[in-house]
Amino acid sequence: MSKYLKNLITDDLKKRLDGVSDLLVVDIAGLEANKNVELRKQFRQKGIKMLMVKSSLARRATEGTALAPAFEGAQGSATVVWGSEDVVALAKEITKYAEDKAFAPFAPKGGVMGGSKLSAEDVKKVSTWPSRGEQLSLLVGQILSPGANLVAQLLGPGAKLASQVKKKSEEEEG
Repeated sequence: MSKYLKNLITDDLKKRLDGVSDLLVVDIAGLEANKNVELRKQFRQKGIKMLMVKSSLARRATEGTALAPAFEGAQGSATVVWGSEDVVALAKEITKYAEDKAFAPFAPKGGVMGGSKLSAEDVKKVSTWPSRGEQLSLLVGQILSPGANLVAQLLGPGAKLASQVKKKSEEEEG
């Protein structure tokens, strides 16, 4: 491959990865062509982008960025996956497809999250974390919980008193 062509590919890769802070690297070597197309289609529907690239070109394109650790020591071709709601949701999807026997050789190889390199085991650990949406719902629940408890404590005795007053008034009328 000529130096000019390598520079063109590197520039294109830089443009594609511009603004990406987290990505995962997966292994799709040996995946049947039809399964590969099906996998890419399913990823596309979920807003996940997948690109196969030479590791050396990816290393050149990400040099000096937060994505560089993902390609340290990598050789051969690498399939880069990014997108989704957040890196946890992406890791969940990757792990789900890796465990699916229909996509048998598909497996996570590593990646980068917040500038830190991830191993294949780290990707599996990250997939067990709560996603951004789950974290927000937990946070909202924790914020609203004290208020809900206070309202219940205030309404409980008030409801008892109101029912006793109503009962007394019914006795006096009857």
